[in-house]
Amino acid sequence: MEQIRIIHTNDLHSHFENWPKIRRFVQKKQQASENETVYTVDLGDFSDRWHPLTEATDGKANVTMMNSLHYDLVTIGNNEGVGNAKSVLNHLYDEATFEVILANLFDKQTLQLPKWAKASKVVTTGQGTKIGFIGLTAAFPLTYSPNGWDIRSWKEILPKLVQELKNKVDVIVLLSHLGIEEDQLIATELPTIDVIIGSHTHHLFVAGKKRNGVQLAAAGKFGNYVGEVLLEVDHHRIKNKQAQTFKVAQMSAHPEDSQEITDYMTLGHQLLQEKKVAWLPHDLTLDLQEGSLILETLEAVKKRGQTKVAILNTGLFLDNLPKGYVDQDELHHILPHPMHLIKVTLKGKDMRRLILEMEKNRLFLRGFPVVGMGFRGKIFGEIVYSGITYDKINHDVLWLGKSIDETKEYCFTTVDHLMFAPFFPTIEIAGTHEFLFPEFIRTVLGDHLSQKFPLSEFGSHY
Repeated sequence: MEQIRIIHTNDLHSHFENWPKIRRFVQKKQQASENETVYTVDLGDFSDRWHPLTEATDGKANVTMMNSLHYDLVTIGNNEGVGNAKSVLNHLYDEATFEVILANLFDKQTLQLPKWAKASKVVTTGQGTKIGFIGLTAAFPLTYSPNGWDIRSWKEILPKLVQELKNKVDVIVLLSHLGIEEDQLIATELPTIDVIIGSHTHHLFVAGKKRNGVQLAAAGKFGNYVGEVLLEVDHHRIKNKQAQTFKVAQMSAHPEDSQEITDYMTLGHQLLQEKKVAWLPHDLTLDLQEGSLILETLEAVKKRGQTKVAILNTGLFLDNLPKGYVDQDELHHILPHPMHLIKVTLKGKDMRRLILEMEKNRLFLRGFPVVGMGFRGKIFGEIVYSGITYDKINHDVLWLGKSIDETKEYCFTTVDHLMFAPFFPTIEIAGTHEFLFPEFIRTVLGDHLSQKFPLSEFGSHY
């Protein structure tokens, strides 16, 4: 009887505080016994730009860590796919010692898979069993497309790929960054797949789960668990399959772990601090008076979107920018969100409706905690307009000081989070949108400050 073990991680999101324990545990697990083959895989979102080291190295530090653990195969998550400019993603895996499998992401220009990925990979165990691995990531056309990618639904790709593989291999394993609902649907519709190892929605199957005969496995988020799928194979046929997880908090810590974790953070900060952006002659504060960081960012956002109006929420801003040098570390600290800007066009009547939605929700959102959707702050905060005034007495919306004409079109710039969050449905339902890639909001602010307060004007300080 042959045994195949697949060790899996997912959705680490650059939470390196668990990495030393994970590394030691997996390295022990990778030691195969007789009649056993071990594969190590990751399901995506290993990197996340909230961490300074990931930000400073465009994720290449994460790839170096993955190399140290000798992963065999990985797929990508939306943090790799959407959180990086196309040019960055195209070189993220240049030094990888593992293979990337990804079947549903295509270059918009060539309509081919990127050079760094394969749709599937067939591996052969020591006993001659052939395993076909397929990789898929969550399809977000709104954000992939303007970044130069053609992302496709698994329904367009997977059935044909499974059909092609099933006569060539003995076992089919799907590495899925699609989420729990999609994984369960795939298990129902494509039971030819033997194992689906899932991620994206951060779900956890402590002891695995079976659906329609398909083994499902998932290991939560942030490296809190490591997963393992066990396959018993006799004459290249699966006789038994099961899954389990191991809680990282219960693994032994070593004295040097805390220093390693601190070093990752310290190095990231140092690398970002070396990248000077501007010299501020005065503080930029979180109030809305003269010298306001928020008002300055609204100007930057309008400039990038080439609009006369912008809308932001104060919860995006986590700290002031003090007088003196501004470096990328400070920008990353005050605006850690992997958010892009969007330019939204609405008819006048819909623009009025949107502002009424915002005014209706203003008090509720002022202290409302927000988690996910790219938001890395604590609360939503106050809604702030530049170029729009709301007349509370007459319930009128003024655009650059004039009442909105319901028949005309109006265009403003904001962060994509306002479209993804559920508070302002008019943006998505009634608007047309242009995603502005590849910059994050902090990059847009940095570019604005570098032009308004250039380092060259303060050469004596630099």
